[in-house]
Amino acid sequence: MRRDIFQAIADPTRRAIIMLLTVGAMTPSAIAEHFNSSRQAVSKHLKILTECEVVEQEQQGREIYYHLNAKKMNEVEKWLEQFKKLMNKRFNQLDNVLEKLKGSKR
Repeated sequence: MRRDIFQAIADPTRRAIIMLLTVGAMTPSAIAEHFNSSRQAVSKHLKILTECEVVEQEQQGREIYYHLNAKKMNEVEKWLEQFKKLMNKRFNQLDNVLEKLKGSKR
């Protein structure tokens, strides 16, 4: 199944995992210590994050380390930037309407 970055960040636990990985690479066990859920539940979240290419796996000996793919997060930033531009335009239009209404009451 092909997933996108927005599925990755839709869940609060996955967002928390992303924040943990901004500090550095971690094993699933180390990540699970930060949550009140099982290692298996954390592994499911890591699977989704991996499918969305937000995190990448790296085998080091017997351990698998997960680290953040910061470049993938740029997709969210680009989308948010478009959204911010649209909202700024609408707020500016609202400001203009309010100014006209304010001026007509005088």
